[in-house]
Amino acid sequence: MYKQRVLPTVICSIDENREYVVKSSRTPRKITDIVDDIYSIYGMNQAKEEHQALRVWDHIVGDTIAKMTEVEKFVQGVLFVHVMNPSWRTELSFRKKNIISRLNKALGKNLVKDIVFK
Repeated sequence: MYKQRVLPTVICSIDENREYVVKSSRTPRKITDIVDDIYSIYGMNQAKEEHQALRVWDHIVGDTIAKMTEVEKFVQGVLFVHVMNPSWRTELSFRKKNIISRLNKALGKNLVKDIVFK
């Protein structure tokens, strides 16, 4: 008969002296929590938040606009979006402030300062 075991979880962090601290725990952790710890350890929280802005685009703008656009990059608060149709580019320019507001609300932070449609 198979016996289920809980393997120890390793928790890494940085103490006040900027030294790595490794702790072991028998409590299972979600992979998202572990990834969040890794971002924190390596000082990549900003990159994580920027990546999240790319991931929520389709949900925020909806299926119709998502099919006509492709998010290219997010640099220093500016989201660069390729629009496949000039008419949609114009329409999105009119909706820019609303889209920025909805993106920032979904992210829980004012990360998106501007959107460049090209």
